Amino acid sequence: MNSTSLQASKAASQMCTSGHSRRDMHLTSSWSSQLNRRAGAIAPPTLLPLYSSAGTLRYASSGTEQMPESVSTKELVELPDIPEAPMPPAATGLDNMSQQLIDAVNLAGEPSFASIGLGGWSPVGMVQNCMEFVHCTWDIPWWGTIAIGTAIVRTIIFPLVILAQRNSAKMNNNMPQMQLLQMKMTEARQSGNALESARYAQEMMVFMKEKGVNPLKNMIVPLAQAPLFISFFMGLRQMANTPVDSMRDGGLFWFTDLTMADPFYILPVITSATLYLTIEIGTDSARLSAANMNTMKYVLRALPLVIFPFTMNFPAAILTYWACSNFISLGQVALLRVPAVRDYFKIEKLLTHAPSSLPKKKKGFVGGMKESWENMKITKEIEERQRLDEIRFAKAGKGPLVKTYKYDPTKPRTHTDQITSNLEKSSKDK
Repeated sequence: MNSTSLQASKAASQMCTSGHSRRDMHLTSSWSSQLNRRAGAIAPPTLLPLYSSAGTLRYASSGTEQMPESVSTKELVELPDIPEAPMPPAATGLDNMSQQLIDAVNLAGEPSFASIGLGGWSPVGMVQNCMEFVHCTWDIPWWGTIAIGTAIVRTIIFPLVILAQRNSAKMNNNMPQMQLLQMKMTEARQSGNALESARYAQEMMVFMKEKGVNPLKNMIVPLAQAPLFISFFMGLRQMANTPVDSMRDGGLFWFTDLTMADPFYILPVITSATLYLTIEIGTDSARLSAANMNTMKYVLRALPLVIFPFTMNFPAAILTYWACSNFISLGQVALLRVPAVRDYFKIEKLLTHAPSSLPKKKKGFVGGMKESWENMKITKEIEERQRLDEIRFAKAGKGPLVKTYKYDPTKPRTHTDQITSNLEKSSKDK
C-alpha cells in the first residue's frame, strides 16, 4: 500500500469518528479507490479496507465468502457494463460497388491503382480502371486482360467496320465511271479552264450521291479508333512506367515482363507485319486499289517500316495491345469475305474490272512518282499564272489609261481626220 492509500484511510477513519454514516464511509472508500487508480497505484488483490461499526480500520479477504458480517453486500456498487461499439452503416449503391472493387483488389494481394497514382475519370484512367477490374475480379493474367479489353473495344466499333466495307464495295464497283470523271476534271484544271473543272466536279458529286458513295466513310473507322488507341497507348505506358508489379510476370511465352521492351524484337516485327496486312487488305478502310487511294498507297505501305525503329523500344504491354488489335482486324475482314456474312450485312459483291476497262492504267512506283511530280508542277504553274493575271488586272484598274487609238474617241472628228483615216485604211488593205 502506498502513501496515497494511507492518507485516504486516515481521512476515512476521521470521518467515521466524527459521526458520519456508513454510506458516507462507503463513498469515502470509493473515492479513495478512484484516487488510487488515478495515481497509478495497484492495491493488493486479497486485501480490502473495511470499517467496523466502532470505526476501527481492518482488512479482509476480497472474496465474498470470507467477507465479515459487519459489511453489508447491499452497499457494494456495481459499475455498468461497457457498451458495445456501434455498427457502421451498410453501404449501398456506388459505395457498395467501390467496396466490392476494394475487396477484389485486396483478395488479389495487389495495391489498388488509386494508391499508386493510376486510374481516374479521364479516358486514360477509365481504361486503366477497366483493366484493373477485369484482372482482379477474374484473376486473369495481364496479357489476357489486354487481349480481352482489345476484343471488347473492337467489337464495339465493328458496326463502323461494316459501314466502311459497304462504302468500299460501292466505290470498287463504280470505279471506271469515277476514274473517268476524275481524269476530265484533272485535265480541265491543268489547262486552266476553271469553269470546265467546276462542271466536272459537280458531275462527280451528283454521281456519288446517286450511287451512295462517300470517300469520307472510308476514314470513319480510323478516326473512331484513334482516341481509343491513344487512351490504351497512354494507359499501358503509365502502367509499365509506374510500374505495376504484377505486370513484371504477366506476359506470355518469351515476353514475360510486360513493363520492358521485347529483347528478341519479335513483337515489333509481328506488329509491323500485321499492320501492313491490315493496310493492304483494307480492313478498316477502302482497298489501296480504290480511286481515292492511288496517291497515298505508297506512303501507307511504307508506314510499317517507318514506325519499326520506334516500336522496337515500346514496352511489351503496348505491342501486345497493338498486335491483338491487328489480328482482330484481320479476323473481321476474313469473316466479312464469307458470302453468307456479306449478304447478311448487305455488303455488295466486289466486281473485278479488267485493266483495259479502266481509264487510268496502273503504273509502277517510279511512274506514279513521276506523274505526281508532273501534276504538282502543272498545278504550281497554273497558280502562278492566275496570280500574275490578278496583278495585271489590279494595275490596269488603278494605273493610267493606256492609249489604244490615234485620236480621242470622246471628241468629234473633223473632215480632215476622216480623210486621213480612210487613206490609211486603204493603204493597209493594199
